[in-house]
Amino acid sequence: MHTPDPEFVVREDHAVYETQEPVLYRVAEGIATLTLNRPSFNNAQNSQMTYALDAALRQAVDDDSVKVIVLRGNGKHFSAGHDIGTPGRDINKPFERAHLWWDHTNKPGGEQLYAREQEVYLGMCRRWRELPKPTIAMVHGACVAGGLMLAWVCDLIVASDDAFFQDPVVRMGIPGVEYFAHPYEMNPRIAKEFLFTGDRMSATRAWQVGMVNRLVPRDELEQATYALAAGIARQPRMGLALTKQAINHVEDLQGKRTAMDAVFAWHHFAHAHNELLSGDKLGGFDAKGMARANKQAEDNSQ
Repeated sequence: MHTPDPEFVVREDHAVYETQEPVLYRVAEGIATLTLNRPSFNNAQNSQMTYALDAALRQAVDDDSVKVIVLRGNGKHFSAGHDIGTPGRDINKPFERAHLWWDHTNKPGGEQLYAREQEVYLGMCRRWRELPKPTIAMVHGACVAGGLMLAWVCDLIVASDDAFFQDPVVRMGIPGVEYFAHPYEMNPRIAKEFLFTGDRMSATRAWQVGMVNRLVPRDELEQATYALAAGIARQPRMGLALTKQAINHVEDLQGKRTAMDAVFAWHHFAHAHNELLSGDKLGGFDAKGMARANKQAEDNSQ
């Protein structure tokens, strides 16, 4: 039975969902395809999508016929990041949680966002990174902020030549997204440039710095991704799982997990600092504000 917090905070949930299927799921020839399905909002990730993605990944893991998982996006973009401004933004809606952090929706102060992001951002991403089947992100169009987190938890990334990668949240005074893999996905000096400027990184540049495994023309993206997945699917399941576990373990020995813990704390100091200064944890930015800032930065760079 849920016991209300003594400092109970009433927060209204006004989320209006445009779909009841934020993630589509299908299996064919040993490959599970999970498709982010909020194309009208560029696959911005609300909690509805996050928990649906978690359930779909669990389904793929539990299905012994599935050897490889492909994650892709419906519409023009892979993912524009976390939902910070659509009608379906559901930050105050309780869900059946996947981890053991408590319900965030009735918590005061910084505890509310800290508990929520332990669950749906850092916790979920670590959970997905560690699932025992190989995962491939098939990236086209925008892969921004929270979209990076979805691509980075995958073992491989195949990108089309129209794709771009970006983490612009330093504009909010925040040191990168919650799953802080930047200096592991690229050279630390390049990671600093990526974050300091907030500029878009082209798929070509991402391939050059080692973030992307394969770079292909847009009209060849699907064929190239599924050819790679089919080749991997011919390997033995246990061999794939142990290989993945071995390489993830080496990354963690290099400090990936403990580094993320530290940056997650700094991330939440930034949220608290923003709220003290402006009354808003995101420093006054919403989806439209970030889009305007992006456009202005692009115009200034030309």
